[in-house]
Amino acid sequence: MTQNCPTRTTSPRSRIRPAARGTGLAQKGDHVAVETVTLWRPIGPEELALVEASGWRRWPPRLAEQPVFYPVLNEEYATMIARDWNVKHSGVGYVTRFEVTRDFLDRYEVHQVGGRTILEYWIPAEDLERLNDNIVGTIDVVAEYR
Repeated sequence: MTQNCPTRTTSPRSRIRPAARGTGLAQKGDHVAVETVTLWRPIGPEELALVEASGWRRWPPRLAEQPVFYPVLNEEYATMIARDWNVKHSGVGYVTRFEVTRDFLDRYEVHQVGGRTILEYWIPAEDLERLNDNIVGTIDVVAEYR
């Protein structure tokens, strides 16, 4: 019996962009080491196109019905959403990874919205530009599900 399930795509033609991640210290501005936090975000193809259009450096503005931006704290949770929700709603789901300065994130609480590993930040839409200004490096696609 063949099971129909989403697949993880890692072919050279996929949009997965390899990225080197370090210890949480990154260079920003004039080569000053800043402490960063690695975040993940599951997205669909429309949001991916907007991130790509930004040069892989910024998240697009939220829609009126989306007052909060929800980056998550672990890849497993992002994978679950991309695979189980994004694929169902748009045919494809991507897991992205990006670094944000700890100084910026320290003003927000981490919310546990399920089990112990279901953790996310709730960044108000009006703070998204400041979040974008505190991204260190690029937003990288680390997995694709269909």
